[in-house]
Amino acid sequence: QVHLVESGGGLVQAGGSLRLSCVASGKIFSIATMGWYRQAPGKQRELVAAITSGGSTNYADSVKGRFTISRDNAKNTMSLQMNSLKPEDTAVYYCNAAAVLTTPYGYGMDYWGKGTLVTVSS
Repeated sequence: QVHLVESGGGLVQAGGSLRLSCVASGKIFSIATMGWYRQAPGKQRELVAAITSGGSTNYADSVKGRFTISRDNAKNTMSLQMNSLKPEDTAVYYCNAAAVLTTPYGYGMDYWGKGTLVTVSS
């Protein structure tokens, strides 16, 4: 079994910064893509940023230039540096690990963390 645990959420004023972290633990051989998603009250969960094991990144238009995603493949960790935060960034942020292999063979599975709340006050 693979577990994802997020940390780093909290309350910050608009214009401030936060750094989210995600640690994947368990029997892990490789993780193809790791990503951050967020869900605001009354809205659907949306992709914020993702990064492949090779380092390719993808960002939502709303966070480009403000957020930076990074990962350490050897430690199975991922971070999201969030700068110039806006009230509309308020949401629960979820860590996702896609196509996780627990052995060199077979099919990968996706896993989610339980989320960490980010609140940006105006």
